[in-house]
Formats: sequence, structure tokens, C-alpha cells
Amino acid sequence: MFNEKMQTNIEVWWIYALLSSIFAALTTIFAKIGVENVNSNLATAIRTIVILVIAWGIVFFQGNAVNILTIPSKTMIFLLLSGVATGLSWIFYFKALQAGKALLVAPIDKSSLVLVLLFSVIFLGESLNWKIILGTCLVIIGTLVLII
Repeated sequence: MFNEKMQTNIEVWWIYALLSSIFAALTTIFAKIGVENVNSNLATAIRTIVILVIAWGIVFFQGNAVNILTIPSKTMIFLLLSGVATGLSWIFYFKALQAGKALLVAPIDKSSLVLVLLFSVIFLGESLNWKIILGTCLVIIGTLVLII
């Protein structure tokens, strides 16, 4: 993949975020096709196995598996809570895709951005500025336009 120390005009996080967006879009398309003839919970379980194999493969390939014993308990608790939230998100996402149109499900799913911004301020103490507030309002308006 990309070397995190590479020096370019674009910060590395931006490249990773863009790749995440591309693969998230493909995830929606592939998942919508994939849940047509299968129980959505089974589809989620199959997806999870693939992710599990890929993620642990990378960890072992990079030699980071031994670091699991050094993770502080607070960090581990929040990683486990994140895993629970991810699992529940995927389960409901697949159910929504099975029942609805991808072009309607995706905007509602991605409107979680609004909640991330809100939770970032409340729980992480991050600050808002006019661009974040305006962008958040536009996301809300855009989501409503797409689904109404």
C-alpha cells in the first residue's frame, strides 16, 4: 500500500480517506447485488469472515500480532465497543439494502457523518467552525432531497 512517511503535496490521510470512499461505494453496489437471494444476516457473516481474514492477514504479515498483549485495557474496551457498533451497523445496513434501493439506503447510511460531527464535539471536544456547520447542513439537506 502507501508508505505513511511518503512526502507529497497531498497528506496521506486524504489518500486513505479517498480510497475508503471508493471502496465504501463499491461495498454498497456489491452488497446490494449480494443480498438479493440470501438472508441479510448470513450475508453480513460472510462479509465479516472476508474482512477478518484480510485484517488478520495484514496484522500477521506486518508482524504486529505480538502487540495485542500490550494494548491498554481502556483502548481494548473502546476497540471492542467499536467492533460491536460496526457489527450492528453492518447488520442493519444489509437489512436496509435487502429491503430498499441502494441509491436511497446509501445517503441515509452516509448521513452518519452528521452524527460523527456532533459526537466529535460532544465526546472528543473537537471544535466547530463555519465550514463544518455549513457542510453539515448541506449534508442534511442533500440527504433529505435524495430520500423525500
